[in-house]
Amino acid sequence: MKFSHSIQFNAVPDWSSHYIAYSNLKKLIYQLEKTIHRPGTADDVERSPLIPTNEDPDQIFERALDVELEKISSFYQLKELEIYGEVSDFLKDEESYEAEALDNLDGAEGRPGTSGRVSDRPRTGSIFRSFLNRQRRASTISRSIDEGVEDSDDDDDENTALQKAARPSTGRSKSTPYDANTGRSEQAEDMRASTEFSKSIRRHSQNYDDYANEAFEYLYSSGITLKKRAISLYVQLCELKSFVQLNKTGFTKVLKKYDKILDRNLKAKYVEENVSPAFPFRPETLRHIDENISRMEKAYADVVTKGDVALAKKELRLHLREHVVWERNTVWREMIGIERKAQAANMGIRRTLLGADNDPAKARLQGDDYDTPDVKELTTPVGRFRLPAWIFSSTMFTLIVIVAIFIVLLYVKIMKKPEQQNCLAMLVFVSLLWATEVIPLFVTSLLVPFLCVMLRVVRSDDEPHRRLTTKDATKYIFAAMWTPTIMLLLGGFAIAAALSKYDIAKRIATFVLSKAGTKPRIVLVTNMFVAAFASMWISNVAAPVLCFSIIQPMLRNLPSDSPMSKALILGIALASNIGGMLSPIASPQNIVALEIMKPPPSWLIWFFIALPVGIISILLIWLVLLLSFHPGRGTTIVPIRPVRDRFTGVQWFISLVTLGTIVLWCFSTQLDWLFGEMGVIAIIPLVLFFGTGILTKEDFNNFLWTIIILAAGGLSLGKAVNSSGLLHTIAKTITDEVAGLSLYGVLIVFATLILVVATFISHTVAALIILPLVHDVGKNMAEPHPRLLVMGSALMCSAAMGLPTSGFPNMTAIMMEDSQTGQRYLQVKHFISRGIPSSVITLLVVVTVGYGLMRVTGL
Repeated sequence: MKFSHSIQFNAVPDWSSHYIAYSNLKKLIYQLEKTIHRPGTADDVERSPLIPTNEDPDQIFERALDVELEKISSFYQLKELEIYGEVSDFLKDEESYEAEALDNLDGAEGRPGTSGRVSDRPRTGSIFRSFLNRQRRASTISRSIDEGVEDSDDDDDENTALQKAARPSTGRSKSTPYDANTGRSEQAEDMRASTEFSKSIRRHSQNYDDYANEAFEYLYSSGITLKKRAISLYVQLCELKSFVQLNKTGFTKVLKKYDKILDRNLKAKYVEENVSPAFPFRPETLRHIDENISRMEKAYADVVTKGDVALAKKELRLHLREHVVWERNTVWREMIGIERKAQAANMGIRRTLLGADNDPAKARLQGDDYDTPDVKELTTPVGRFRLPAWIFSSTMFTLIVIVAIFIVLLYVKIMKKPEQQNCLAMLVFVSLLWATEVIPLFVTSLLVPFLCVMLRVVRSDDEPHRRLTTKDATKYIFAAMWTPTIMLLLGGFAIAAALSKYDIAKRIATFVLSKAGTKPRIVLVTNMFVAAFASMWISNVAAPVLCFSIIQPMLRNLPSDSPMSKALILGIALASNIGGMLSPIASPQNIVALEIMKPPPSWLIWFFIALPVGIISILLIWLVLLLSFHPGRGTTIVPIRPVRDRFTGVQWFISLVTLGTIVLWCFSTQLDWLFGEMGVIAIIPLVLFFGTGILTKEDFNNFLWTIIILAAGGLSLGKAVNSSGLLHTIAKTITDEVAGLSLYGVLIVFATLILVVATFISHTVAALIILPLVHDVGKNMAEPHPRLLVMGSALMCSAAMGLPTSGFPNMTAIMMEDSQTGQRYLQVKHFISRGIPSSVITLLVVVTVGYGLMRVTGL
């Protein structure tokens, strides 16, 4: 989380204006950066900067920091005085409460019939009087409680009534003579007197019980009030401590950013001379806060937990947590969270049946009414019906057409055998769903095993091939979904996650880019090679995101319409696409190719073929960008500075594990006696990274599981098409058609075909559909070279980059916006005019240089 967001979500809402203005200070840093790197514009008044260039930026920034420091210090001193005053009042009231509770306990022992006595009047300075009659500076929580307690003088009234109560007679006088005639009457009188005496005792006892009950009710109410006040003051003290810590961190981070962006050394000097001596940030200030927190914990323990301080700390921390949750879970934040989850849920399913339109211009904003579902009326001979509008959408129409084609292919006999006929229908159905994306790609992959079993398209591998039963087909097809290649993909995800999480990839990239200098053409080609190298190891999905974040300082200091900005962003996207072919784990289509090629080539062979092809392609694309954009005209480049921090032990460990795993993959063919398959080697980084806690289960859950399911479904489809015999039949037909062509001619045909298909649909989907067919065609040729054709076709999958939707790097690049104007740097025309020529150039490199290298390796 960015620190500006951290301040926003951790600040006390009522104090929000008194925290460090971190975002404003960041904007000032960027303005100073532009001022320093802006070329001389003294003669151009309109382009001259608002901040004078002749003044030292350190002085400008120090003045802004001084204003923030004074604001924070003034507020803190006032707030500290207020809270500490309330703490002092509370501690006095708590002492009075303890004394009153002790008096009440003694009074309870003085009831009639006990050895104690009842106090005739309340003690001076009673806790009741102090609570009920004295005004107190109330905290936020206790104020509402205190306002509900009414002043009362019932204590005095009750004591007066007790004082006026008469003592009953103890019996008959001894001097009174006994008269037998009057004995009965006297006895009756004595009985009446005794009865009156008993009634009087009960009456006075009841009066005492009423008094005692009221006294204990007051005492109980006072204890509850003290508890509420203790919780409130504890929360305020913790908020005061958080205020100090957040602001101190803010000064440290903003000064670090200033030094990094402007290449200065202001942080240590300013913190030592200004921040540390300031009153809120002195060590004794924080120590004083901790002392008051300890006092509140002790007081809470005395009032609530019978002196158990450990239990008091536990309860107070629970109350603090509840307060923070209540304070931050406002309606506004809940609405934001709901909208964010909804947007995340709909991401990537814009064209699906029920997926909402992700156009930002049409997004529902806070305060807007909820949109009622669109409905349409359908008039029929039996009446009118109101149906949801999505039923009549183009997506629904496309799905109906695809299902109709599927049903027709099931019943129109094209193949001789039923399993091949069913498999053809399934292949067309799944391919159309993947191509149109009417449902998410990974959902289509999940349909593959379902249809394979239901349609019974799977046959046994041993001759004579017989159709498997549903139970046997289930085991067969699910075994095809989890292969060593999928494990290799997981190992690649683990390496990518570790390199990204611990900034190793970013450090390597910034180090290389810092050596590029300030010449636009050198900066451009260096960024392209860095993007391609990053795509080799952290996938061509994450690599462009990383590279775009690194070049942000450069983009900030270029004009919004600069050709260098366009060339830089487009160059990174195209190079990331090329990087997808450079290593077996760079993209899913390479994983699919490795699974199809038997035996799979080692990593050394892959590097031997792919690296020269990729490097030559990137250099030629760089020339295309230079000739079309002319990025050197009037461009001033801000150099990128490397990270100065040293490698930590964890970073060295990750680097060594990654290098060791790659070396083992490179020599996997020679080590097959030990590891068997490359997928087993992939377990090493998984165990070492997750077992040591470098990666957590959250990192594991964040793997691209949709890609894994997509690849697994594609592998199972290839297995089913091959098992049913359909692949052999189609491949034999195509082989007869290309019988007159040489191996080189067949490579050109399939490379061109897959380039066109992958331009319009996902690279991975194109590989899943076409590569199994290419392999079988190559196997049935007079001069069989199935692995060569598969390798060449796999490289061409990554070379399809003619449209913004042709791959993840292109989609990321077209969404890049200028932070000042909000305008996108690139348009669709830039991809068509530069992306299509780049794809054709890469095709030519693959069928020339790549073909020669593949023949040398014996594929």
